[in-house]
Amino acid sequence: MTMIRWRALIPISVGIAIILMPVPDGLKPNGWYYFAIFVATIIGVILEPISVPGVGIIGIVLTSSLGLVESKPGDAVRWALSGFSNTTVWLVFAAFIFGLGYEKTGLGKRIALALVKTLGGKTLGLGYAICLTDLVLAPFTPSSTARSGGMIYPVVRNIPGLYGSETGDTARRIGSYIMWTALAASTITSSMFSTAGAPNLLALALVQKAVHVEISWLDWFLGFLPAGIILFFSLPFLIYLIYPPEIKISKEIPPWAAQQLEKMGKISSQEVAMVLLVLLAATLWIFGSSIIDATLVALMGVALMLILRIITWDDILGYKPAWNNLGFFGTLVTMADGLNRVGFVTWFAKAAVALLAGIPPIIIMVILVVIYFVAHYMFASNTAHVTAILPVMLVAGDALPGIPLKIFAMLLCYSIGIQGIITPYATGPSPVYYGSGFLPPKDFWILGAIFGFIFLAVMLVIEVPYLTVLKP
Repeated sequence: MTMIRWRALIPISVGIAIILMPVPDGLKPNGWYYFAIFVATIIGVILEPISVPGVGIIGIVLTSSLGLVESKPGDAVRWALSGFSNTTVWLVFAAFIFGLGYEKTGLGKRIALALVKTLGGKTLGLGYAICLTDLVLAPFTPSSTARSGGMIYPVVRNIPGLYGSETGDTARRIGSYIMWTALAASTITSSMFSTAGAPNLLALALVQKAVHVEISWLDWFLGFLPAGIILFFSLPFLIYLIYPPEIKISKEIPPWAAQQLEKMGKISSQEVAMVLLVLLAATLWIFGSSIIDATLVALMGVALMLILRIITWDDILGYKPAWNNLGFFGTLVTMADGLNRVGFVTWFAKAAVALLAGIPPIIIMVILVVIYFVAHYMFASNTAHVTAILPVMLVAGDALPGIPLKIFAMLLCYSIGIQGIITPYATGPSPVYYGSGFLPPKDFWILGAIFGFIFLAVMLVIEVPYLTVLKP
């Protein structure tokens, strides 16, 4: 009980301390007070004095009741509930239900056993298998949530249990390594291809509109290639060193997995149905994005699972991880949107740019990219981040003489994918892996900061000189 009280007092104290500070010039009082509650909410999410969705609901109720975002009661409640109409929130929810389908039919266990049979002798081998799977899907899947949350997570979620690794005390045996590897891989592949994420395509449109710079698919791919190769192929080994699994080699596991596959027998009709549903969803996610929204595809898959009796409504009602993450992600999407609505995000970007006068252009460019990257801590959506901040950064770069505008625009675009690693709400797949139970809040935030720094540092150190020479 004492620990819970301290965990509650810390975010409350920080929030009050910020409120008592003078309101910065250029920012309205409601924006500053909202920022204080936002910071307190994020600290509460990290410390968990109560469940994470509960912390989010408290933050939403408090800011709405005080009228900090919308002053009219009707508008305030509509804003408070807006996160639950966000398409990514429901895509994440549907990804969890897909995972339930894999689990109920036994298909997830069968695929996991097959992977373990082939590569399970070494944990590092599993890490590379997961990364390569994401890489193959990425160029054709303009939704990292659909790709990683909907296709990869439901499979890899079945692997830890084969090694006796479950949420809680045994998570670090192998489950934590696998989950972090899968999430980190999705962020890197999202930066490797312009077609690997919807925010990438939005960014290209905004770049053309704001500063009249065209970045082709090939420009994007060749531009990020050096950093992408280094990050991608070093990732499983890097995680292996920084967040090592307890099980590294298990020679007896592959033969055991082969025996278990034999015991499962032939693939069942329910498994076949699940395979067909997944292939249908994957096909529409990859090739049908101009015809049908990725979230609607996922919900259609859930509906078909119900029709085919792969799952029942009672199964969905009883699947706590899905509902828990619906509450968690829905509230934080709303809170992050509030920062933009109260003008804090725009004020922050303009204030940062004003401090850069008189600095060499290349240094300014790097600083602006770093600011853009770090600002993602305030967003629960890459799309929202791109929409709110990218045009401000582009216009600022265009106004400062000497900045190579196309290179600057490309660096900002490359940041979109890799910044998804920094928080449990940074991108669509993040709450899926966070909700797996294998990545405790403290671990997630620390790893997010470490790998966020590594990803950004590698990108800047490699890409700035490379693009300067390449002159795309």
